[in-house]
Amino acid sequence: MNPTVTTTLINADFSQQVVMPPARDNDWVASPCAGVWRHQLDRIGNEIARATSIVRYSPGAQFSPHTHDGGEEFLVLQGTFSDENGDYPAGTYVRNPPGSRHTPFTRDGCTIFAKLWQFSPGDRQAVKIDTSATEWRPGLVPGLSVMPLHEFDGISSALVKWAPHTHFSPHVHPGGEEILVLQGVFRDEHGEYPAGTWLRSPRWSKHTPFTGTEGAIIYVKVGHLGAPLLQPRPAQVLIP
Repeated sequence: MNPTVTTTLINADFSQQVVMPPARDNDWVASPCAGVWRHQLDRIGNEIARATSIVRYSPGAQFSPHTHDGGEEFLVLQGTFSDENGDYPAGTYVRNPPGSRHTPFTRDGCTIFAKLWQFSPGDRQAVKIDTSATEWRPGLVPGLSVMPLHEFDGISSALVKWAPHTHFSPHVHPGGEEILVLQGVFRDEHGEYPAGTWLRSPRWSKHTPFTGTEGAIIYVKVGHLGAPLLQPRPAQVLIP
């Protein structure tokens, strides 16, 4: 008898808008390594998966050595994340290209925002940016500042800083949009999104974002929904 095959699917319909509020205590799921917990935002696959997660490491936790066949993108949100290549304090943005290998750990605990298997074919650039020491550029409207992080084949990631009471014009995202609110409160005509909220809006979605008295800083990624990305082999994402 053949074993039953299952695949974990979390927010796997990319034609739908998703809004995930800041993680609560019962939203954290244990990883295979002790002291490492995940708040799973979207996922297609099991331990090897196309995935977007907030990952929390307890003090002294270490993940086993592993290779990122599909690449890894992460932003350190709190504490200091480390591996054999160095230390990455809060505010560090890193892209480890497909085929890279490391053994991550933390001394005092940390939290990171991580994306796996979301690289375009041919994108092999390794990136490490200390966003706390990188200059902001003027945005398209007064009160908006932008820090580009990475761009390849129509897909781009950036930090965007919104001064209080900044309003952006209505616009469409042909390739979709993904946002993690890092500070303050981000708003549009659909709702209010405090720090820690994750949003994913589908291709051709439209909105008119703005901020109130708090302002906001967000991580934003556009162009990747529906784009041709590296894919895990079926044997890698399905388990008996």
